[in-house]
Amino acid sequence: MPRSARLDYPGTLHHVIFRGIGGCVIVEDNADREEFMKRMSRLAEGTDTLIYAWALMTNHAHILLRSGNAGLPAYMRKLLSGYAQYFNRRHHRSGHLFQNRYKSIICEEEPYFQRLVAYIHLNPLRAGLVASLNELEHYPWCGHGVIVQSLENRWQDRGSVLQSFGLNEADAREAYKEFIAKEAGKGEQSELSGGGLVRSHGGWSVVQSKRRQGVAAFGDERILGSSDFVQSILHEAEDHIRSQMPMVEIMQKVQEDIQQASVGAGITVPQFQSGGRMKPLPALRKELALKFVHEYGLSLAESARLLGVTTSAVYQLLKKKECDLTHVLLPRA
Repeated sequence: MPRSARLDYPGTLHHVIFRGIGGCVIVEDNADREEFMKRMSRLAEGTDTLIYAWALMTNHAHILLRSGNAGLPAYMRKLLSGYAQYFNRRHHRSGHLFQNRYKSIICEEEPYFQRLVAYIHLNPLRAGLVASLNELEHYPWCGHGVIVQSLENRWQDRGSVLQSFGLNEADAREAYKEFIAKEAGKGEQSELSGGGLVRSHGGWSVVQSKRRQGVAAFGDERILGSSDFVQSILHEAEDHIRSQMPMVEIMQKVQEDIQQASVGAGITVPQFQSGGRMKPLPALRKELALKFVHEYGLSLAESARLLGVTTSAVYQLLKKKECDLTHVLLPRA
């Protein structure tokens, strides 16, 4: 079943969450953690992605970032695929390491930036990986120590975080530490990583209040913010995504695209989907694969099935798109 297309524009604030497939660990030891940090930082610097907060756990991770010109999907694809290849080689395993699709939540900055930084940085404490806030300040697998200046990561944007707490660095740092201590006493905050309407309105109590007032609450599982913020994001995105359409309509458009491409090539639809490589089939499949994934929100596997090629072929095509390289889709084995 097609999933909702990602919402992203350069400069968008995202809370990203990704997990090991089936709950499996994504780091075995500190060597793995160092490798993950190295890749995360190198890619951030290379794509102008700003990282404000992060926490690398045992079987999942959180990152609060602002996407660069290359966009969030490009950054995450390189990060997760590259690390998974490293992890499989080092630990003599094969297959997927991460769940099929990472979660990305567009966040309204004014009410949520500070809370998200704290929520993410407190993950090791809440999970029992550290015993106290003092220990968290020296924990190297999370961004908290960098903000309070106990640790140093030049690639982490600590300045922007501190500026949200005050103009003077020393005062801002103390204000941040006080805020973290206050947030540490709170329980589960499902709206910061949970789903749908509750997230989009800042908590279930807010949703209930709106309902009592007879106010229609508008939410989206990909967005953390007010109704107005949600609607503004979707309005900006309407020229880039088709996922707001019912699935039946999406699949109808997919079939129309395939039919049109087949007619244009002078062949039947079954011939188009057979995996043949005669011209102009590879170029047509390339065009449709990009459209299916980026505009319609189809998964790589679903796009590959519809085009009669391998999932790996679609992945490689998308991966090389940024470099403007031509890629001939391989026939399905």
